Amino acid sequence: MAASKLFKQLKAKPPRDLDAVVHGLHEEAFRKVDCLECANCCKTTGPLWTDRDRERVAKHLGMKTAAFEAQYLRVDEDKDWVLQQLPCPFLGTDNYCSIYDVRPKACREYPHTDRVKQHQILHLTEKNAAICPAVDHIVQRMEALYLKAQPSSASEQQSRGRHKRR
Repeated sequence: MAASKLFKQLKAKPPRDLDAVVHGLHEEAFRKVDCLECANCCKTTGPLWTDRDRERVAKHLGMKTAAFEAQYLRVDEDKDWVLQQLPCPFLGTDNYCSIYDVRPKACREYPHTDRVKQHQILHLTEKNAAICPAVDHIVQRMEALYLKAQPSSASEQQSRGRHKRR
């Protein structure tokens, strides 16, 4: 409940310090969270594959791009290239990625909490909080920072406003 209130508030009026705050929380979260213990992103969601991604990974695997696409990818309803199946076929039982050095751009950038213009991708952060423990940590800390001093109701806001005018 608080998370949806947070994102509604941030979307309506993004704070000027949002990027700096989220980037700091990103660093904090990833000092605590080890992706190899989780790999939930690789198990539950798949990246969008750009032309360059497909070509790079196919070359790395010694395959022609068309053969790589036929074996691992499909075009979804939005006309994006995505994995045919989840979990990711390149994820090992030890949660290591077998194509880590050439992984898709979307994988390299996940969970996107270190990108600039966070206000433009709040929907991603909200969605990723349910997938990634690090993002969940970031969102919990954002709630503490941005919602801590917020009045809980319109009547409380009006009451505070009257007291300020006296």
